[in-house]
Amino acid sequence: MKLTIVAGARPNFLKIAPLIKEIGQVIQQGVGISYRLVHTGQHYDDNLSRVFFDELGIPLPDVNLESGSGTHAEQTANIMIGFEKELIEYPSDLVIVVGDVNSTMACSIVAKKLHTEVAHIEAGIRSFDIHMPEEVNRIVTDSIADYFFTPTETANENLMRSGVSASRVHYVGNIMIDSLLQNKDKFVAPLFIEEEGIDITKSIVLTLHRPSNVDNANKLKNTLEAVLKNTYGHTVILPAHPRTKKVIDGMNYSHPRLFVTDPMNYLSFNYLVRDCMAVVTDSGGIQEETTVMGVPCITLRDSTERPETVTIGTNEIIGNDLEKLELALERVLKGEWKPGGIPDLWDGKTAQRIVKALLSIDQHNNQPPLKD
Repeated sequence: MKLTIVAGARPNFLKIAPLIKEIGQVIQQGVGISYRLVHTGQHYDDNLSRVFFDELGIPLPDVNLESGSGTHAEQTANIMIGFEKELIEYPSDLVIVVGDVNSTMACSIVAKKLHTEVAHIEAGIRSFDIHMPEEVNRIVTDSIADYFFTPTETANENLMRSGVSASRVHYVGNIMIDSLLQNKDKFVAPLFIEEEGIDITKSIVLTLHRPSNVDNANKLKNTLEAVLKNTYGHTVILPAHPRTKKVIDGMNYSHPRLFVTDPMNYLSFNYLVRDCMAVVTDSGGIQEETTVMGVPCITLRDSTERPETVTIGTNEIIGNDLEKLELALERVLKGEWKPGGIPDLWDGKTAQRIVKALLSIDQHNNQPPLKD
């Protein structure tokens, strides 16, 4: 079975790392499976890309399509052009895409037009907010994929409601949690913690990157000031996405309790998340990581494609309501946040279940036709 595994952005790398590790183990056992790793180049900053390969033990990609930045249309088009050439030169039995970035949708479309089957890892999750680019990517990918590897029962239900046959859905759990659990003993404090004398246990971690939250300078400033105002003497650590850093620098904003860093590597960032008082974020994946680590999470979005982090985990969705933000931070500082739990199959064994399903799919596809 020849696989093409596609990755393009930070969340993708976290999802393919345990999969590649598990495939490597079955290859060593003599199982007839191989893969070609394609990096689309959607994240081209080393702090958002190359460092994750190094940290997570992912082999260097067989090819980097170097799609780069640009508008959604430009980036998607560049990925499609590059991936079409790649797949024509190196045909595959199955293209595996993960998550909901532009690379996921673009490579799925190319594969299907070249009559190659597609498997989607993290299929079926929905925010039901069509204004989110990721939601468009999810819907398009799931509308043409052949096999669906789902992280939750809710994702299963979403696919069933859209008409996907149950036989094509494989409920495997959350593969990003595999990476988290496999690397938790490797978390390391970033150098600035000691250099600046920061007590992370009394700090808030803030991440903001969505255009709706950071592209408008006044809105970003109001959010920063609301977080700082309602955390009193506590340090706020902001590992800044390049687009966020650009806006902060552009308005020359600073505060004695706001510590802005460059994008951080996975092991150092999750050291902060694990030990901090709480996380304020607009990210998707961090909602999952905080739930598994039992850390309060305040999400500055109106919806989430990961509802289990709210109904079961430690996450709360507050939108851009700064009054709700004040109340949420008050509960954090008083130690009154909900304890939360961990959703089913978020146990670190998702990659094992995926590879088992892939081998079953391969066996089924290669069965000789029944004789009349």
